[in-house]
Amino acid sequence: MKISRRYLLLIVLLFLTGGLLGGSFGSYLNDTRENLRKLEDAFLLINRRYVDPVDPNKVAEDAIDGMIESLDPHSSYIDASAFKEVEESFRGSFGGIGVWFQVLDGDTARVVSPIENGPSEKVGIRAGDRIIAVNDTSVIGVGEDEVMRRLKGPIGTQVEVRIYRLGLNQPFNVLITRDLIPLYSVTSSYMVDELTGYIRINRFAQSTYAEFVQAIADLQGQGMGRLILDLRDNGGGILQSAVAIVDELLSGNDIIVSVKGRNVPDEVYAAGHPGRFETQPIIVLTNHNSVSASEIVAGALQDHDRALLIGQRTYGKGLVQNQYPLPDDSRLQITTARYYTPSGRLIQTPYERGDRETYLEDKLERWIEASRDPEGYVSQIPDSLKFSTTHGRTVFGDGGITPDHLVFADSLRSRILHALYGGGLFETFRLWFEANEQVLRATWEDQPETFVRDFSFSPTQWHALWAAGESAQVPVTFVPSDPSPDGLQFTHDALMENEDILQLYFKALLGRQLYGSRVAVPLFNAIDEVFQQSLLLWPEAQELALFSR
Repeated sequence: MKISRRYLLLIVLLFLTGGLLGGSFGSYLNDTRENLRKLEDAFLLINRRYVDPVDPNKVAEDAIDGMIESLDPHSSYIDASAFKEVEESFRGSFGGIGVWFQVLDGDTARVVSPIENGPSEKVGIRAGDRIIAVNDTSVIGVGEDEVMRRLKGPIGTQVEVRIYRLGLNQPFNVLITRDLIPLYSVTSSYMVDELTGYIRINRFAQSTYAEFVQAIADLQGQGMGRLILDLRDNGGGILQSAVAIVDELLSGNDIIVSVKGRNVPDEVYAAGHPGRFETQPIIVLTNHNSVSASEIVAGALQDHDRALLIGQRTYGKGLVQNQYPLPDDSRLQITTARYYTPSGRLIQTPYERGDRETYLEDKLERWIEASRDPEGYVSQIPDSLKFSTTHGRTVFGDGGITPDHLVFADSLRSRILHALYGGGLFETFRLWFEANEQVLRATWEDQPETFVRDFSFSPTQWHALWAAGESAQVPVTFVPSDPSPDGLQFTHDALMENEDILQLYFKALLGRQLYGSRVAVPLFNAIDEVFQQSLLLWPEAQELALFSR
């Protein structure tokens, strides 16, 4: 019997990888050939016999999508044009609105994180926002490649995006000017005080390790003796970059992460060379938008008692995807293995195969449950999901990385601050800034240090800002008492009681417009409850650092 070249290649590959041996090989080959023949026959029958003309490419891609849907929530098919854009996004710069987003099956485009100093960040787009329309055309249920195509365009042109934000009753429109997007991953580094350095990483790209090492060197040159590593809203990325950064913080040959799969060799990544910051105290900040590679970093540092973790439980994406090229330059991105932390915790949140909707709903329910009662949430985790760190501390499994201190800022905020931090008051600022931009730039441009030290809202500016809010899509209004729970209505007392925080937040927004994140991030951190809470926990972080000396 003559075997076609494609089946001969399959036989060779299976023997080379040790995938099948003995009698089971023949059975597997027969089953594979029969199923491939079934798919081929169905494809040909549809194209030749169906009553209306069909697009063969679409039929093939729909068939692939159908196979992918029965797998895990993160395996996907990337068509050729979308793959080209993905490659472009990891090379350096591209034209667009400056967001990382993902579309899970049948869902809307969810913003993973806005790119620092990009157009979307400047107009107030936040991690977790849902893009539901582009230029008045719905993108609900539309694939990632099509959403990206609609968002991208010539630099300098504008696109109107309709946003749904959790916690707001109504969607709102944002006009964004497309620009060339700088793709830096270390988006902020500065000295908080004479001893404390701060580094924020928003993703792990090819350049991240070099950026991180440079930031460490710069801060050590300014006297840094302890580090806050901010991984909140970090969308993940390249494993090797994450491993290299952990290696700078761990001593010896400690394990960083293990990779285990069915048909791939198990791999163990470990520290291997002297690092630049191996013994000093470290605090790591995480939230529910800390994904994948950022979870590897957080999990490794926690398991080795190298850092104190503060914030929220991470996203729980611990599946290894490999990309396999298809003949038309499209790609199958399928899960081949799982990530495990050094203590043996599986990073991936549990899921039922083929049920992505429930997977996302469960994540939201877990986050809500933990935010309402952090201590109760931890106490109900069963013993089977408890693990021990290198020096005997208890850490928790069941997907994601649970911090040592769960801090949910929303539970600490008044209603007006909840609206502020949730982005509900951004349009108020935007309208005021657009009306006063020319004067503000003429007064403060190229004076960042003076701005940070001296700027404050005059009574006239403060009144004008809230007057602008009255004409927003969702008007901001104030009443003596009994504000409506719907919309953005608050009492005059609430405004007075929270005026200091409100003014500093709007000052941070103004600083971002004038100077970018280098000025804005320290101002935001000054009123960030999780960040401020971390500054009170240095004694505990210093105790952990003693294990490394």
